[in-house]
Amino acid sequence: MKKSLFILCLMVGVVGYGQEWHTDLNAARQKAAASDKKILLVFSGPGWCQPCMELDKKLWLSDEFLAEAEDRWILLRADFPQKKGDPEPVNINDPKIILAEKFNRDGFFPFFVVLDQNGRLLGKSGYEKLETPQEYISLFKKLGRQL
Repeated sequence: MKKSLFILCLMVGVVGYGQEWHTDLNAARQKAAASDKKILLVFSGPGWCQPCMELDKKLWLSDEFLAEAEDRWILLRADFPQKKGDPEPVNINDPKIILAEKFNRDGFFPFFVVLDQNGRLLGKSGYEKLETPQEYISLFKKLGRQL
């Protein structure tokens, strides 16, 4: 029991320390402008999207990604968890719905978008089965230079 509690506390600490994910574009834009960084927007389907869950494990908490994100990007995430039972009505004012309408109308998951400090699209990409965090970092850098 003590060992399980210790591991749980350690994991919570790592996730909390890892990075700050925003869910609102305006907040991310303000922070990007203040820090002279681009915005990395990730559309994810936690709990049902297998590639999304793999990225949660092998990319977002990796030392390589954490270091690069600290220097380059403000992180913005739009999570679409699968709900059981009857679907709820869509709230058109929900920040993730607004992001999807603007940047991911086809509903791809995972889906990556790089924006400038003003929220203008620089590049986007669907999922690519890359092996290492460095390969994803290279992809995100390339997306930031597309336009």
